[in-house]
Order: sequence, then C-alpha cells, then structure tokens
Amino acid sequence: MPALSPTMTAGNIGVWQKKPGDTIAPGDVLVEIETDKAQMDFEFQEEGLLAKILKESGEKDVAVGNPIAVMIEEGGDVSAFESFTLEDAGGEKEPPKDAPKEEAAESSEPPESGSSTSPSTLDKGTSKGKSPSEPSPEPQETESTNGRLQTSLEREPAASPSAKALALENGVPIKQVKGTGPGGRIIKQDIEKFQSSAPASSPAAGPAYEDIPASSMRKTIANRLTQSMNQNPHYFVATNLSVTKLLKLRQALNTSANGKYKLSVNDFLIKAAAIACKKVPAVNSSWRDVGGQIVIRQHKTVDVSVAVATPIGLMTPIVKSVDSIGLESISATVKDLGKRARDGKLKPEEYQGGTFTISNMGMNAAVERFTAVINPPQAGILAVGTTNKVAVPSGSEEGGVEWDDQIVVTGSFDHKVIDGAVGGEWIREFKNVVENPLEMML
Repeated sequence: MPALSPTMTAGNIGVWQKKPGDTIAPGDVLVEIETDKAQMDFEFQEEGLLAKILKESGEKDVAVGNPIAVMIEEGGDVSAFESFTLEDAGGEKEPPKDAPKEEAAESSEPPESGSSTSPSTLDKGTSKGKSPSEPSPEPQETESTNGRLQTSLEREPAASPSAKALALENGVPIKQVKGTGPGGRIIKQDIEKFQSSAPASSPAAGPAYEDIPASSMRKTIANRLTQSMNQNPHYFVATNLSVTKLLKLRQALNTSANGKYKLSVNDFLIKAAAIACKKVPAVNSSWRDVGGQIVIRQHKTVDVSVAVATPIGLMTPIVKSVDSIGLESISATVKDLGKRARDGKLKPEEYQGGTFTISNMGMNAAVERFTAVINPPQAGILAVGTTNKVAVPSGSEEGGVEWDDQIVVTGSFDHKVIDGAVGGEWIREFKNVVENPLEMML
C-alpha cells in the first residue's frame, strides 16, 4: 500500500484497473485507492506483469507498507503465483490507531501511538466461604496454543468483499452464515442462500435506523476539526458588507468579457481577503512547532483555501499567490480546482497548505450568516452568508430610503496568533476593499 499523502497511514482498496497476467507500463493506473483525503489513482512507475492480487476491491484500512499485489518482470511465470498468499508475502501489520489526546491544548499534532491502559489491581483476602486455615489451591499453568491473541475483528468469519457488502445492504447477520468458499470463506452465493431460507420478517421488526460506516476522509475531517476546536481558542468578528458597487462592477466586467470569463462574487471576495491579509499580515500567519520551539510563521504570499463541498466530504483546494494574480486568473483557478475536487482528482499539494480560508454558503438563500471552524495550522477563516436587500437611508436631498445589497461575513480567528483588535482591523480592511471594489483592479 503506497503512501499517497503525507498524512496517510492506511487506505481502502477501490477498483483494480488491471487483472493478473496484464502487462504494466510506467504511468498505467493500477488501482484506485481511497486515502484519508480523496479517491486517487495509483499510477505504477515500472514495467512488469501483475502476477497476483493480494487485497481485493473493497478491502478497508490497509496499512501503508502492507503488500496488496505481486509484480514480476516481463516474461515471468504468472501461474507460479496462483496459490501465493498474503502470508507468503510476509503478512500484514495493523494500521496505527488514534490515541486519546490527554493534553490537546499543548500539541498541534495527533499522537502517533496509543497509550496502554493501567493494569487492574487484584483483590486481596480470603475467598468467600473458606477459612484462612484452609490451604489455597496450588496455581496451575494454563495450556497455551502459542498462537497470537486475536481482536474481535479478526474473529469475524472470513468473507469476500462482495459478500460483506451484500450482507450489510440487506441486514444479514454474517456470523450466522455458513461459508462454502475455499477454507470456509463466505461468498456472495452464501448470503443469497441465507436470505432465501430465512423466514420473512415484518417491516416493523427491523431497526428504525441505518449505520453508515465512516469513510477515511470523514474520520480525517472529524479528527482535524475536533483538534481545531480543542486546541485553537476561537473568537468571532462579524460585519455587514454593502456589495451594491461590487455587483455593478462584476456585471460590467462580465458583459465586456464576451464569454472569455465569468466572474463570481466569491472571486472578488477571495481577492479582497488577500488584499486585507497583505495589509494586516498578522492574520496571514500560523502557529508552528519548529524543532521543539513554538513560533508564529508569518507568510509572505497569500494562498487562499476555498471550501468546496464534494460527495465524500469537505475539501479546501488552494488558490496560490492570490495577492499577485488578477480576478480572471482567480476565477479560472477556482473553477478548475472545484471541478477536480468534486471528481476526486486533486493532487495532495493542491489541497494541503494554504494561509487563509474562505467558506462561502451564499448560494443558499436560507443562510444569512454562520461561523466556520479554523482550518489548522491556519489562524483565520471567513464565513460568507447570502446576499439580502436591506433598506438604508437615501443620500439624496429628498431623503427617504433605498435598497442596498448586503452580505453578512463572520471571521473566525485563533487567539493564540491573532489578538482581538488585530482581527477587528482585518475585518475593517476587508470591508473597505469590498465596498470600494475598484481597489482590486489596481
């Protein structure tokens, strides 16, 4: 199992693109692998033959470094590996387990190994019903099979991935199914036979819920956001933005583009955030542990992470060097990254890093405002609500009111890095740029 991202410790096997006996050339996609971040294609970089698949499609939590297939040189004898097993390849190791964080506030990185539990203390004294004068029975050594202790997962019956999927889908208790495959392995036909022979149950007899296994990416999102809330003291600063001028400028630019580009409101907000970060560089910073010394790293370029909802969870692809590129380039980059994020085709360097994040829910007319969780190790994130028409005093001599397009934005800042006054100053600079959008053209 290859490590396809720096944080990957285990992966799930997707669809094999090659079968035993196929020739592999450099650059060929061998198998799809679900990492802790996305579904990715594993491209093989050497020539050879695929002799044996050791981990079938659907296998989950395969530790990095564990064998998943056997490759041999071209011209080799594939049939010699027909009965080759995972044990013949050296067996497998368990993926590392997450340990509880006892002092989460002091560490920005999750622990690498679990802590052992304390040994229990045996009660001392005489046995109930026996007098102290009675001799204690002599200790006897229990027989050992010299085997390895098995976890509860290992004690589950062996079953093919398709059988497991069918059993989960139809609520079949797999431990009650007798396997007819090699070595008693449960196969798909065994599940179907069990279903046909089981008595029909009333719909009311089933559970009123469905347990959906958490994907690797969902576990990663849960761990990182829990870590962020526990270790980063959040505070929030909100303001109303008038975007009437910005919307008029956007319409004028899109009209004059003749279809060459189509700018969104979010493109302007990304640019405005970068300008504000250059004016208040303390916000464009992160909390770091460098060689055992805690430092605040102030970044010289503004790389904006843009929150994108995908079928498998939230991702934050990065628009790099926003402070030095124009609105047209920002728009094209956001569209490209967003599409590839939803297709699961992003490279690790395209979503890992960033110095500031924008999360825009403005496309949902029901969301007036919200607060966002900081994306560590960054120190700030901006939450953007929908656009509303607001009545404001008219500037004309006649008085009265006029309608203004406004957006509520809320900045979340890490108080370890950014003091409250600094966060307020950043919001003021951001508001000034958005309400005077021609500044973005300079």
